[in-house]
Amino acid sequence: MDFELIADSFPKLISAMDETLMLAFTSVSIGFFVAIPIAVMRLSMSRFLSAIAYGYVYIFRSTPLLVQIFLIYYGSGQFRPFLQAVGLWVVLREAWFCAILALMLNTAAYTSEIIRGGIQSVPWGQLEAARAIGMSGLLLFRRIIFPVAVRQALPAYGNELMLMVKATSLASTITIIEITGMAKKIIAATYRPIEVFLIAGSIYLAINFLISRGIVLTENWLNPHLRRLRQTEKTSVSTRA
Repeated sequence: MDFELIADSFPKLISAMDETLMLAFTSVSIGFFVAIPIAVMRLSMSRFLSAIAYGYVYIFRSTPLLVQIFLIYYGSGQFRPFLQAVGLWVVLREAWFCAILALMLNTAAYTSEIIRGGIQSVPWGQLEAARAIGMSGLLLFRRIIFPVAVRQALPAYGNELMLMVKATSLASTITIIEITGMAKKIIAATYRPIEVFLIAGSIYLAINFLISRGIVLTENWLNPHLRRLRQTEKTSVSTRA
């Protein structure tokens, strides 16, 4: 184990962490807002809207993310004249925007299913009570359905956040220098993959640990009754002891 190489490589990999976090944060943020209408469409009574949303989700969940990145990055060049005519080539010629687009479309598909499951888990009695006092449409969705769905879907969405942090490593295949891309660059110069990937893996581990703790804290904040229940159980156990 070359500890000198580890000490030299650590600052370089840490400097690439900004790119990883930017890719993850941007794609997840945009993907979340794209996922909401897709989830609503999946639950729509319109078979046409439901079929469109189902097709989108099925395609992006059933194909590898790496293939999606390659199709967007390399495939867009085949439509360059059209993209230039509509003004999209300025964006799609950049690897960073292609990676963001692929990651965003992918996470939107998974997140929409998480949100859909959360919406379907809302107790029917709460909906009936809200309608009984005059709520309907957007007000019902904003005040009752969506807040409850978010609390129900939070653990699963936390998993999606951690998966997306790891998925940013695929952006290195299209020349983006994030953590994995920097690791490959160092390995190409040193021919010591174990030490370098050990550091890179540790950085991903640290990022996802912070995300997991943040999700737990957010879940406790959104569910104070569960926090009180846990406190009561601990008090009961200590009393018995």
